[in-house]
Amino acid sequence: MKTVSDIFGTLVFDDRVMKARLPHDVYLSLKKTIDEGGRLDSQVADAVAEAMKDWAIEHGATHFTHWFQPLTGITAEKHDSFITPSPDGGVLMEFSGKELIQGEPDASSFPSGGLRATFEARGYTAWDPTSYAFIKDKALCIPTAFCSYGGEALDKKTPLLRSMQALNKQALRVLHLFGNTDVKCVRTSVGPEQEYFLVDRAMFDKREDLVFCGRTLFGAKPPKGQEMDDHYFGAIKPRVAAYMADLNEELWKLGILAKTEHNEVAPAQHELAPIYTTTNIATDHNQLTMEIMQKVAARHGLVCLLHEKPFDGVNGSGKHNNWSMATDTGVNLLTPGETPHENAQFLLFLCAVIQAVDDYQDLLRLSVATAGNDHRLGANEAPPAVVSIFLGDELTAILESIEKDEPYSGTEKTVMKLGVHVLPKFIRDTTDRNRTSPFAFTGNKFEFRMLGSANSIACCNIMLNAAVAESLRQYADALEGAEDFDSALHQLIQSVIKKHKRIIFNGNGYDDAWIKEATEVRGLLNLRTTPDAMPCILEEKNVKMLTSLKVMSEAEIRSRYEIMLDNYRKTVNIEAETMVDMARRQILPAVEKFSAKLAQDIALKKAVAPVVSGIYEITLVTRLSDLVEEIDAAVEDLAAALAAFHKIDDVTESANMVRDVLLPKMEALRKPCDEAEQRTAVGCWPFPTYGDLLFGVQ
Repeated sequence: MKTVSDIFGTLVFDDRVMKARLPHDVYLSLKKTIDEGGRLDSQVADAVAEAMKDWAIEHGATHFTHWFQPLTGITAEKHDSFITPSPDGGVLMEFSGKELIQGEPDASSFPSGGLRATFEARGYTAWDPTSYAFIKDKALCIPTAFCSYGGEALDKKTPLLRSMQALNKQALRVLHLFGNTDVKCVRTSVGPEQEYFLVDRAMFDKREDLVFCGRTLFGAKPPKGQEMDDHYFGAIKPRVAAYMADLNEELWKLGILAKTEHNEVAPAQHELAPIYTTTNIATDHNQLTMEIMQKVAARHGLVCLLHEKPFDGVNGSGKHNNWSMATDTGVNLLTPGETPHENAQFLLFLCAVIQAVDDYQDLLRLSVATAGNDHRLGANEAPPAVVSIFLGDELTAILESIEKDEPYSGTEKTVMKLGVHVLPKFIRDTTDRNRTSPFAFTGNKFEFRMLGSANSIACCNIMLNAAVAESLRQYADALEGAEDFDSALHQLIQSVIKKHKRIIFNGNGYDDAWIKEATEVRGLLNLRTTPDAMPCILEEKNVKMLTSLKVMSEAEIRSRYEIMLDNYRKTVNIEAETMVDMARRQILPAVEKFSAKLAQDIALKKAVAPVVSGIYEITLVTRLSDLVEEIDAAVEDLAAALAAFHKIDDVTESANMVRDVLLPKMEALRKPCDEAEQRTAVGCWPFPTYGDLLFGVQ
């Protein structure tokens, strides 16, 4: 039996493989490119391509592909075989350095937000050597960036790499001021916790809304949901456990550090968490994880739902983005140490994050804005739409003492005694955790909890890296010319705390009083929906920051605005069209058929026994008839709104109509349909219910 260490990374052209297969000078040259960002020599590329091809063929690969992340939010790939015709009528297996470094997929059919016209088809993919190539479905997958003929980024990876480069540059400036001249690189690291639902495939196939939209648009609450909290961390059911075991093995083969698995709060909901790694690699791994989760589910007769809110009335799914910064010398810059109040370097980097989140709270909010995630945020199951930072009692007290120029007395470590002699004693953390905070400090990293489960983590990390880089740039500018570094440093930290402490909140983020205080007293933003949030990306301060750090051009920023709003309106349009179709062709006929059967039954009863009152049947038929009329009226109302919506070309105007008109009308249609479900016999309802879906996998 093979162990985890035997299979881990076996499908990855990682450092171990490169060291073993590449000539020593080629290996050193490639490592320098990866570690220091230098240019790759063409001869080195040819040698790497040859070794990569031989390794891939040995592992069963027949094709290669440039694997990239366009602005669809998922991945893309075009496969080419290794074969080249030989003079004798056979084939040779070849792969050149040029093919490794550059590809040319059609750029006209991917979202571009106006960066490309339909007839402008040329686009390029460029190898990202910092992310290892891997084998998937007998194809050698080469992680790449994707750009247009004019050089504009058409993907999520390119701005992410730029943001990492910007943060590295500014962080090094600050670290060198502290005398850390041995540090050559600062990288951000991420560990994204992935939540998901598993449902039975046969039931999924019977639900048009799940097939087309990934979420249920109708569904009455079952008698039991998550009220008993018995699913969270509960024993994993055999069918789910088999799926998880298979999933882990597939992920480990791809070098993905799948670490933690457990049942989540809602029935049929689960979580997978990896060990953190460098941000662009973590982004690649998370995209792969979501794909593999769905593929493995199919083998087990299951469907993995990654939608943020597949079921109403139970918790939706998020993706917690655990973010930190570390040097190439192994120092986590967000580790407080034993005495954080004396650790000036830590406090300055902490202040950089606090200022970044306050200054660019709008960018963080819009980075997670989607039609699906709008259903989660602010729903007392996920963080509110108001961005704030949780620091905990100790760090908050330290910052307050600095602000007031008062000595910090410290927090004593408390030994936890559990009252049972056999149980071990342990040291209690100096601060609690806060599950309601959008952005929480958890010891040596920040946990950004607002992401939806289907989101690419690239978007939020682009904004977070860039915002922190901007804070650090300002600090380096201020400190590099200071006559008295220590004095200037103290004044800088103190001023940042005074100016940005409004973003720090350690209380209950679900409390309505907090939302009122945040918006009315502290002046924080409450961007509840995607159309509320997206215009912020075009604000002058945001455009200036992103362009000055060379994370995005102004044209690229504008394109993201267009693409995200277009995706929002198209998503809800598909949902609304699906609701109309299901209501007209499934729900109304089913309710009509059931009520007709009831009417027929009472007529037969009265024919046999005229004294029968038939109160139950008459009352139910009357209510069902009323519901049929309500459903029909709501369907026609929604259909009319859709017709008006389709006449609007402007992306902003149509997105606002989705928010203000379509979504309320969709809710108005759902209400009578869900009541009709509760009054219709089980065998007469046209598709599986919430009870079937949430409790159908054992």
